[in-house]
Amino acid sequence: MTFEELNTLYQLPLFDLIQRSRQIHEENWPAAEVQLCTLLSIKTGGCSEDCSYCAQSARYKSGVDAERLMEKCDIMKRAEAARESGSTRFCMGAAWRGVREGTKRFEQVLDIVRDVSELGMEVCVTLGELGPSEAEKLKDAGVTAYNHNIDTSPEHYPKIVTTHTFQDRLNTIRHAQDAGMSICCGGILGLGETTEDRLKMLEVISSFNPQPESVPINSLMPMPGTPLAEKQGVDVFELVRIIALARLAVPKAKVRLSAGRTQLSEEAQALCFFAGANSIFYGDKLLTAKNPAIEKDLALIDRLGMKPQEPNRRLEAPDPDESRPAEPQLG
Repeated sequence: MTFEELNTLYQLPLFDLIQRSRQIHEENWPAAEVQLCTLLSIKTGGCSEDCSYCAQSARYKSGVDAERLMEKCDIMKRAEAARESGSTRFCMGAAWRGVREGTKRFEQVLDIVRDVSELGMEVCVTLGELGPSEAEKLKDAGVTAYNHNIDTSPEHYPKIVTTHTFQDRLNTIRHAQDAGMSICCGGILGLGETTEDRLKMLEVISSFNPQPESVPINSLMPMPGTPLAEKQGVDVFELVRIIALARLAVPKAKVRLSAGRTQLSEEAQALCFFAGANSIFYGDKLLTAKNPAIEKDLALIDRLGMKPQEPNRRLEAPDPDESRPAEPQLG
């Protein structure tokens, strides 16, 4: 979907926009289901990158201490608990610039993925930059989806991160897709970006070929000690508009209501679901930030007449559509 198309939709009255996104949602997701995902930080803090929103960067005094990679037995306990609580996707994140074939930590991650994949849930990882060989090994080990957000527009990105480029993000996404993994790719609202930046971010995401299988929409949770610690929250109606646009731009994706849910009332979350969200991160913690309690989430889902989505372990990146453009390359 082009910027011009997204902008035309964005300018619609809110209810008109939601009416359109709801129609597309029901055409592609007729069952009243929500995907329940658990996110675990398997290696916290000490990251060399300078992402301005991230408390895990070693460059900021955020109070988050650097930790070693968790022991596999501890990760397995958390994965099993996630499955028992109803999660159908287990996501593992590590605060690294990236992983490299032949290193001890990469071999450890592959070993962990193999065991987690035996639990019957979808397995998602976010490990930073990937090359082609690393992507293939992760796929072979049992990863079903690779998370790599683009965060914001190409134009705004250098104001948020300087230690890697927007094109670096696109390269990793291409490597993961070429290896047969589905892509989980979204962004963050509240980074000081304009509406134009938000629409350009969605333009890039929708232009991927194949499109992402899930699109997380995060609202910035300002972390003490980071450069964005004093930023204000995102207006609820703006969040709903972006979710509706994400549903229209990537109709077959799961649109995930991600970071920032603690700041939303149940009524606001219900409006997000109606506009097109059908996935949440579920559990006590989202990397270094709080997340709504499990029981509260289940109660809300039940009250809305929804049910958890079953896991899809056969999830693979769909074949590229030759009628669609390839991913954008920045010159």
